[in-house]
Amino acid sequence: MTTQNIAVIGSSGAIGSALTQELATTFTGASIYTFSRSEPTRHHKQGIHTIIDYDDESSIRAAAITAARKGPLDIVLIATGMLYDDLLMPEKSLNDLSAEKFARLFTVNSILPAILAKHFIPRLNKHSRSLFAALSARVGSISDNRLGGWYAYRASKAALNMIIKNAAIETTRRNKAAIIVGLHPGTVDSHLSKPFQGNVPEHRLFSPEFSAAQLIQVLAGLTADSSGKCFAWDGKEITP
Repeated sequence: MTTQNIAVIGSSGAIGSALTQELATTFTGASIYTFSRSEPTRHHKQGIHTIIDYDDESSIRAAAITAARKGPLDIVLIATGMLYDDLLMPEKSLNDLSAEKFARLFTVNSILPAILAKHFIPRLNKHSRSLFAALSARVGSISDNRLGGWYAYRASKAALNMIIKNAAIETTRRNKAAIIVGLHPGTVDSHLSKPFQGNVPEHRLFSPEFSAAQLIQVLAGLTADSSGKCFAWDGKEITP
């Protein structure tokens, strides 16, 4: 069966916008439902955009209903996430920790994807291969952590990876055609990474378009055995 219905949540960000463009190029006959807090800078002829309020679960529920109004979803991509804002920066030491930082980053990076999964995963296609993927991060790997720091961000992404694992286990009982994964896009030249690009080698700083193309290739190669895992932009599995 062909890919007919796609949803991208967080479509106004650098990666979300690039993913939408790559999906439109790859799946020319699909309907692409995009959701974000603001209007996207680019519109696609296949796209149907809706404003979403991430702080309101009824808005998330309505978004899932909208995305599946023509039929079950074949691909759902969650491209939301937060590393810092004007008031919160990643911690360098224990002295920088605060309850406010943890609460804010867990709300955006862990709780929001979980609520999105709650409403979008049940609408995945049960009759052919379907995908639900959320942007995670390599720094969410406990075994790969050799630098320390970034306490709240690392912990929130580790929590997201656990949510993905749980959702995969539960979903396979009801929908064996569904694959639930996390994706690490690499270090992308975007607002999110801008203050931290100084230590990134030039060949490891990706454009949003390159990262998006890589991630769509990764998704294309996933199988049922991939569900519950996290994969980097180059297709390699990231250890928990």
